[in-house]
Amino acid sequence: MIAALKALADPTRLEILRLIAAQPAPLCVCDIVDRFELGQPTISHHLKVLRRAGLVETGRQGIWSFYKLGARTREILAGVTSLVDGREGELTPDSTERS
Repeated sequence: MIAALKALADPTRLEILRLIAAQPAPLCVCDIVDRFELGQPTISHHLKVLRRAGLVETGRQGIWSFYKLGARTREILAGVTSLVDGREGELTPDSTERS
């Protein structure tokens, strides 16, 4: 989860993930590059960070790489949401007092 949060801390990576998630089928890296005002090496770096964090998966067709959401992406993001929405570890007035 920490790797995912670190990966998503970059606005470009967050936008790349949003773009991939919005597609019904894997997205060609060439189409991702076309959507940003960044060079191919920079986009490839961002995709590598997302892949290492388990947020995207890649497959090859010929010379092109295609990206889709990772198998556990929704589970990872749901875990983040539960941390924020959860009541475990909630501070009570008594727990904030210092001894």
